[in-house]
Amino acid sequence: MEILAFLFIGALAGWLAGQLVKGGGFGLIGNIVIGVVGSFVGGFTFQLLGLYAGSFLGSLVTATVGAIILLYVVRLAKS
Repeated sequence: MEILAFLFIGALAGWLAGQLVKGGGFGLIGNIVIGVVGSFVGGFTFQLLGLYAGSFLGSLVTATVGAIILLYVVRLAKS
């Protein structure tokens, strides 16, 4: 059950990041990948800042912030 919640948060975070950064989503699989990788990036970043988010909403915010950072870095690398 936890893996389904993890994938759902990843998909939602990837979609949100795509809406905020690119202006559109990346498809279901793309959103999941971006959101899952973003959750690791966001978790690492929040840990460095001394922040902790344990609820569903906190996990979603962490994953979304990480996905935005990921998309921003990828955009910089492409330029």
